[in-house]
This record gives sequence, C-alpha cells and structure tokens, in this order.
Amino acid sequence: MTNPVAVVTGVGPGTGAAIARRFSRGGYAVAMLARNRDRLASLEREIERSRPYPCDVTDEAALDRALGAIRADLGTPRVLVHNAVGGAFGNFLEIDPEVLNRNFQVNTMALLHLARRLAPAMVAAGEGAIVTTGNTSAVRGKAAFAGFAPTKAAQRILAESIAREVGPKGVHVAYVMIDAVIDLEWTRQMFPDAPDEFFIKPAAIAEEVWHVAHQDRSAWSFNVELRPFRETW
Repeated sequence: MTNPVAVVTGVGPGTGAAIARRFSRGGYAVAMLARNRDRLASLEREIERSRPYPCDVTDEAALDRALGAIRADLGTPRVLVHNAVGGAFGNFLEIDPEVLNRNFQVNTMALLHLARRLAPAMVAAGEGAIVTTGNTSAVRGKAAFAGFAPTKAAQRILAESIAREVGPKGVHVAYVMIDAVIDLEWTRQMFPDAPDEFFIKPAAIAEEVWHVAHQDRSAWSFNVELRPFRETW
C-alpha cells in the first residue's frame, strides 16, 4: 500500500517542520512547501518520506506546478495543513497597504487556492482533512496588528465557510488558533528572561494538528485553541 499524502505549507524551522515530522512519523508521505529551497533540502534529509516543493503559495502558477508534481511523485493528498503565514506590525496609519495585501494573499487567498485544488478529490474520496494554523489575531484586532489581524480573521471565516460546505461530504476542516509565543530561536532572543512555560512548543502544536486531522467523524472540532498553562487569557 502507498503512504497517504499530507501537504504542509510554510515549512520553516519551527511549527512547519514539526508538523512535517509528526505526519512522517504517522506514516504519511509529506510534501513540504516553502520559499526557502535550502531549508527544505535540509529537512528532506532529516524527515523520512518527505519531499521538498519550493513554492510561493501566493503564485497560482507556481502552486499548480507544485501540486502537479506532488500528485505525480506521491499521489493524491489526503491532508492539507496550511501553515504559511504573512505578518507585520503597525497600526492602520503606519502600515504599508501593500504589506497588508501581501499578508492577505499568503494567509487567506492561498488557503482558497489550495482548498479549491485539493478539496474536490477529498470530497470524491469521502475523506480528508484541511487544517489551518492561526492565532488570536483571527478573533481580535489589536492596534499594532492592523497589517495582520484582518487577514487572519478573514482566513478563519474562509475556513469556516469551507468547513460548512465540505464537512457534510466527509472532509474535516479545522482552525487551530495558537494563543502563545512559539518556542523558536528568535523568539527566545526577543524574550530572553521568559521562563520555559511562557512558550508553546512546536512539537506540541504538531501533535494537536495531527490529532485534529484524525478525529473521529462523530466528534469533529472546528475552532481549536492552544495555549500554555501559564498563559493569561
């Protein structure tokens, strides 16, 4: 039997790589999408059954080429994890409108493009999962997040719209909202005095993404919130 196929976007050194590792460990062939070709090549050497597909998810032609190659190399994807993210800090007077538009293309339009291309085969098979990783900007617009929060809110609502359409056809769509600072080298440098419990571990996020993608269909989640036990909310 061939391995089921998972597509993971935004595969960087943190959450994306952790998700790729978790699905590989679960027996999937993992298609890793990101713009950084060298990083993907390094991860391919580390993660069993993974394949790199350098791609800008906002470029529809490039996305079509990558998905075509994935189908030819690995097979029809059963799971999509849209983890690619575009972000920027600044209030509505400070941000460059083009930055907001770019983030919208990464966070929201890429989800639309991917779902339009991958969901029909999942519906035909009567099974599959589309999981998007998000954060609290999807439900609140803080002043300094004007270049980011509107795109994540739109992303969550789009995911919900997709879920209501394909859920009754057997395809599980979920939104995993991360209310925390992810434990990465640069975030440790940003918060040098923060204790370990301040951070959320990429492997722990990946474990929950795996769980959500494999929930029994009698008890599917849509909005899933993750935060460290010490997080104030």
